[in-house]
Amino acid sequence: MLSFVRAFRLAAIAALAVAALAAAPTPSQAQTGTVRLHLVKAGFIVGVGGGSGVLHYHGHAYRLRVGGIGLGSLGVAAVDLVGTASNLHDPRDIVGTYAGAGAGGAFVGGAQVATVQNEKGVVLSLRGVQAGFQVSLGLGGMTISMR
Repeated sequence: MLSFVRAFRLAAIAALAVAALAAAPTPSQAQTGTVRLHLVKAGFIVGVGGGSGVLHYHGHAYRLRVGGIGLGSLGVAAVDLVGTASNLHDPRDIVGTYAGAGAGGAFVGGAQVATVQNEKGVVLSLRGVQAGFQVSLGLGGMTISMR
C-alpha cells in the first residue's frame, strides 16, 4: 500500500512538471500589442526627435517615452503613428533601440510607414500621417523606454 501511495505521488509530481513546462512561454507563444506614438522631429543634417506613446497589451496601457536621432535629416515635422508591436512575451520587451534605414519625405502632409525591430526581436509595424516639412535619407532610429 505504501508503494502505491509513493508511486501516485511521483506520478502527480511528474504530471505537474510536464504541465509547467508546457505552460512556459515559447517563441510561438509571443503576443502582439497595439502601439500609438506621437513624434516631433527637427533637424538639418543631424535630426533630433522625441515624443510619447502608449502600448496596449493584455488589457493594460503602458506609457512610453520615445527619443531618437537621425542622420541626413532636413526640416521640422510631427507624426502620429499607430500599429502593432509583435513578438512580445512581456510588456517590457518593447523597451530598446529600434533602427531602420531608408528614404522618405513629406511636404505639408504625407503618409509614413515603418517597420523596425529592437534587440529583443520586437517588431513595430507603424503607419501614420506626417504634418510639416521633412526629407530624410539614410539612417534613422529611436529609443523606447517606459515611463
